[in-house]
Amino acid sequence: MSAIEQATAYEAVIGLEVHVELSTATKMFCGCAIDFGGEPNSRTCPVCLGQPGSLPVPNATAIEFAIRLGLALDCEVIDSSQFHRKNYFYPDMPKNYQISQYDVAICERGHLELEVDGEARRIGIHRVHMEEDTGKTLHVGTSGRIHGADYSLVDYNRAGIPLLEVVSEPDLRSAAEAQAYLSELRAIVLTLGISDAKLEEGSMRCDANVSLRPRGATAYGTRVEVKNLNSVRSLGRAVAYEIGRQTGVLDDGVEVVQETRHWDEDAGRTSTLRAKEEVFDYRYFPDPDLVAVEPAADWVARLGKELPELPSATRARLRSAGLAAHQAASLVSTGLAPVFEDAVAAGAPADDAVKWLTNEVLGWSNEQGVESGAVALSGADLAALVAMVSDGTLSTKLARQVLDGVLAGEGTPAVVARDRGLEQVSDASELERMVDEAIAAQPAAADRVRSGNHKAIGALVGAVMKASRGQANPALVNELLRDRLISGA
Repeated sequence: MSAIEQATAYEAVIGLEVHVELSTATKMFCGCAIDFGGEPNSRTCPVCLGQPGSLPVPNATAIEFAIRLGLALDCEVIDSSQFHRKNYFYPDMPKNYQISQYDVAICERGHLELEVDGEARRIGIHRVHMEEDTGKTLHVGTSGRIHGADYSLVDYNRAGIPLLEVVSEPDLRSAAEAQAYLSELRAIVLTLGISDAKLEEGSMRCDANVSLRPRGATAYGTRVEVKNLNSVRSLGRAVAYEIGRQTGVLDDGVEVVQETRHWDEDAGRTSTLRAKEEVFDYRYFPDPDLVAVEPAADWVARLGKELPELPSATRARLRSAGLAAHQAASLVSTGLAPVFEDAVAAGAPADDAVKWLTNEVLGWSNEQGVESGAVALSGADLAALVAMVSDGTLSTKLARQVLDGVLAGEGTPAVVARDRGLEQVSDASELERMVDEAIAAQPAAADRVRSGNHKAIGALVGAVMKASRGQANPALVNELLRDRLISGA
């Protein structure tokens, strides 16, 4: 919790609603392919467009994914849940209603364990429910938003894509806790393989409900929903801003207005989007075209047994193997833990493997805009790279160039080093020739070294490294120079 959050007379009460776009082959209630990049409105059919006479059929894989996520969050899988129609009228919803779940969700009453600033926190999961996505509206004009747009275009390719909405209990108390929750939930989703969970691309979306109450009070304050949070960083900034804004409103003796607000990442502030709807505004009723979802108990039990190791368990195991807490957290959150473990199994020292992954590989993925968990690097390749540095085949500088080639798909470290001509020169006779040429070219520097100014040897080492295009073994170059200028003086 930040100093500002601690200093206020109010306690923040925060709950998150996270939508996860599922990586199924087809939409939630029809057979339209989920294939991004197609021409607008080309991935549609009478079902997802809501044409008269069309009948929806639930996607079995989406139901399985919902149960798997619910089990991973220690939820109770409900014996019988139902789809409802959530009625509202907006251009991006072709049916004028959304198929969702209302009073009974497929998974309820779970929790998520967090560690924030060394403190363990258990955040309740109210429910995980299934629904379908809306279409996409493009507002054409200088603002990019509906206010100030010249006209709007609607693409229904996204309409009907299966979503899971994960609703937390209002148990979060700070921007940092909200960020930790979203990061951990995303890590679980990625581990389960049910979504690519790309916040910046919208396949995972987060809304934050923020309210304040006097410290020590039990009643909730008036909540505000904040939308357009497309990164963990945005979530933290938006929640912190909203806490500050609501504190100012209450300090002025004014009541907070229940509303939905838009987060402007560039301006770093929220603004009113619309009045907050109440549940009764949506006029929910059971969808008459869909039967109840009643998963078999033995199927649910099997799915539970097949769950992979979850991020919290992986972090604990890595820490017990000697990694620092921040190293284990970084490897797990970035999806690089499997590469690390494979590299160590292939013989790489753990310290070397984690440094290459958290420094070089993450740096490369950030520069290239590539998801770190999807980089083209195997544990065996990382172990081979570390070994080439250890045995003197590559200097650290050259190894970074080799890693760039491996990550770009040019081949194994050995192949990239050979094809790029990056093997380190360790041949004594070749290095002796380069050293002698450097001494002859810089006699003044050589004389300073002979006279006891050993730091001057750096200029000669630099000359050899330049002549060798960085491929000379610097340790051997230093040794040869000292033999000629110091030991033999």
